[in-house]
Amino acid sequence: MYLTTDKKEEIFAAKGFQKKATDTGSAESQIALFTFRIAHLTEHLKSHKHDYSTRAGLLKLVGKRRRLLDYLFKTDITRYRAIIAELGIRK
Repeated sequence: MYLTTDKKEEIFAAKGFQKKATDTGSAESQIALFTFRIAHLTEHLKSHKHDYSTRAGLLKLVGKRRRLLDYLFKTDITRYRAIIAELGIRK
């Protein structure tokens, strides 16, 4: 599989999204992981245009990430702006 445990730990630790070493459930950590998965699926769909089940999964991931970003926007605008700037996501 393309996303091993080591790769997940690298994603969480690389940008400093974890609040502590075992933090994988914070909104920032999940958004970073979803962003990596979205980028991977987007590249896959560029070469496999008729893979509709992957496209459906991609759209679900985008929706999950959007809901988490909306949650951050409502609860803590500074954390929202920081994650947007760090990952280069646009609204």
